[in-house]
Amino acid sequence: MYRWSNRVQADQAACASTNAGRWTAKPPVAVRVSSVSVMAAVLVVGQVGYVPAMTEPGPAAWPAAPIRTERLVLRQSEARDRAALVELFASPEVGTYIGGARPRDELERTMPEVPGRRPGFFVVDLDGAVIGIVTFDRRDPERPGPSRPDAGEAWLGYLLLPEAWGRGYAAEACAAALGWFAGAFPGEQVALCTQTANDRAMRLAAKLGFTEVERFEAYGAEQWFGVRSPVTPSGRVRAAVS
Repeated sequence: MYRWSNRVQADQAACASTNAGRWTAKPPVAVRVSSVSVMAAVLVVGQVGYVPAMTEPGPAAWPAAPIRTERLVLRQSEARDRAALVELFASPEVGTYIGGARPRDELERTMPEVPGRRPGFFVVDLDGAVIGIVTFDRRDPERPGPSRPDAGEAWLGYLLLPEAWGRGYAAEACAAALGWFAGAFPGEQVALCTQTANDRAMRLAAKLGFTEVERFEAYGAEQWFGVRSPVTPSGRVRAAVS
């Protein structure tokens, strides 16, 4: 039985990856949003595919400076964040749309002392406490997904602890992360995928400016795939490439 999302497994495995250099994107790619939850809202269903960590050198400096919003700070992970990340991946509520929760004992055994030290992995900090993560990763084209095998897509993902749901933190964190990515990789499209059954994720996708490209079946559920067009230097939104 398929229980644990390849997407989240990838984040778990990538927690051990470190890179003090620079992070690259494939030019010009669609960035896919692998979002996971506010009330377990998934802006990219974890089951859609394995996500390789972004570790190759490139033009965007990493670690990035902390991203500050009205209420949150998106920053590089630290050793003190480990307990919160164990809670995150072990939460049945968070796992609703991503293949289920990860066993806590397995997480305690396998999660590195400093999890998520890799390019594109931000923890979401609220008043000094970690409430979730936002990540950027590349999709493995050999895994199930939308019919864009040559798009070179990256994923933006998020997971929030259940106690942080319903307060707008997911939208605030994702919008800030997308703003950072747009500055680091100007002109690149952003894409996302979610289960159509995940009403909260669908609403957040619309709020963040994503429009539908296609729907497809994967892991026994209908998936929705959409893109968010980049803003040109003139301030105009460039047409999406489907």
